[in-house]
Amino acid sequence: MAVRLRGPVDRTALVAALRDTVLRQETLRTLFVDEGGVPWQRVLEPDEVEVPLQVVAAVGDPAESLAAEATRGFDLAGELPVRATLFELGPQDQVLLLVMHHIATDGWSLDPLFRDLSTAYRARVEGREPGWEPLPVQYTDYAEWQREVLGEVSDPQSLISRQLGYWREALEGIPEQIALPYDKPRPAVSSRHGALVPFSLDVELHQGLTALARRTGTSLFMVFHAAFATLLTRLGAGHDIPIATPTVDRSDEALDDLVGFFVNTLVMRVDTSGDPTFEELLHRVRDMALGAISHQDVPFDRVVEELNPQRSLSRQALFQVVLMVAEKGDTLRLPGVECTEYPVDFPVVRFDMWLGLTEAKSPEGDCLGVAGELLYSTDLFERSTMQSLVERFVLLLRTAAAQPELPLSAMNSRRAFTAVRRRPVRSRTTADSAPERQNAP
Repeated sequence: MAVRLRGPVDRTALVAALRDTVLRQETLRTLFVDEGGVPWQRVLEPDEVEVPLQVVAAVGDPAESLAAEATRGFDLAGELPVRATLFELGPQDQVLLLVMHHIATDGWSLDPLFRDLSTAYRARVEGREPGWEPLPVQYTDYAEWQREVLGEVSDPQSLISRQLGYWREALEGIPEQIALPYDKPRPAVSSRHGALVPFSLDVELHQGLTALARRTGTSLFMVFHAAFATLLTRLGAGHDIPIATPTVDRSDEALDDLVGFFVNTLVMRVDTSGDPTFEELLHRVRDMALGAISHQDVPFDRVVEELNPQRSLSRQALFQVVLMVAEKGDTLRLPGVECTEYPVDFPVVRFDMWLGLTEAKSPEGDCLGVAGELLYSTDLFERSTMQSLVERFVLLLRTAAAQPELPLSAMNSRRAFTAVRRRPVRSRTTADSAPERQNAP
C-alpha cells in the first residue's frame, strides 16, 4: 500500500509512530521460526522491536522502484512481516510504501492500521505517546477462539464437520477448469506474472445497479457476481461457473481494531442454465451466496484437503477466476499533510483472472462510482483480450441496470447493446489442455 504525502512530514515522528503501531498490533511483531521442521510463532518483546524507515531519493517516475520493493520477499524467521520505505519525489512530496506479508494482515486490516498510524503520528508530533486504550484481544486470541468454535473433524456434530458436509455437496462435480477466452496455451508451471486493466463505473451506473439490488432484495456484490457469471457464460465458459470470492470474518466488534489475516475464500458456483432472465439469475446467485456465507467458517485449505481435487502447478484448485467487491476504506491522516492513495504496479497473480470492484460512497451513503481492476495472467491472455472483456462487462452491467428482465441470451446481442447508450470504458490510470469452449445461446 502506497500513500503520497504532500507537505512537511516529521520523519522522526513517523518512525516513532510506525514503532508504536507495531507494538500495539502483535501480528506485526511476530516472527515465524522453523525448528526441526516444526514452525512456531515468536512474538517480539517491545525492547526487541525496531521498525526502520528506508529513505530513497526517487529519480523520475518511481513506479519501477515501488514495484521492485513491493515484490521483494520477507525472511519471516528474522524480520518483521511489515516494512516501510519513503520515496522522495521532491521538496515536501514523498510516497510512503508499506509492504506487509499476508501471513500477518489482509486488505481489510488497512483501516485499523491507518487509524493507529495516524493517531500515533499526531501524538508524536505533539511530543507525547499515543493515548489509546489497549486492544481487547490480539490475533492469537482470535485464532484460539476459532479453533474452539470449529471443533474436531472426528466429531460429526462439530461446526467444522457440518460445514465440510455442506461444501462436499455444494462443490460435488465442480468443473476441473472452465473455458476462458485464452490467447495462449497454459504452461506446465505458472509464472504468476500478471498485468492490470483499470476501469471505472460512473455514478449513474453505480446508482442504477444499487437500485436493482435494493429492488430485488440482493446486494451489489450479488449483482456483480451474476453479471460476471453471465459474461463468462456468454464467452463460452458453459453454465456451471465457479467463482471464488474472499470474505472476512470480523463478526465480533472486539476484532474491529485488530490487524491480522481474517480472510477466507469461498467458491460459489453459479448455474446459468435454462437461459434465465438476469433478474432470475440474480435470485439464484442470492440463494447460493447466502448458503455459502452461512458456511464460511471452515478454512478454504481444509475444504481443498477434504475434496482432494486434481492438483496442478499451472492453475489453482477448484477455481480459476476471483471476484472481490469492497467499499473504499479510509486512508492515512497526518496533520498538515495531504495524503492520497498512490498506485503501485504489483504484477503478481495466482489465478487466471481476478476482478476487483471498490465502491465509493459519501458519508451520507450516496453512490460516488466504482473503481474496477481486472488482473490477469500474462501466461494466458493478451492485453487486448482483457480490455475487450472489460468493455463487455461494463456494457452488460448497463443492460442489467436498465433491462434486468432480458434473458441472458439477449444481454450481449446487438439489440441489447444498442438499447443501452454505449459509453467508453474510462481508465483510472494511463500444460493442462484448455477445456473446449462451449457455444452460448
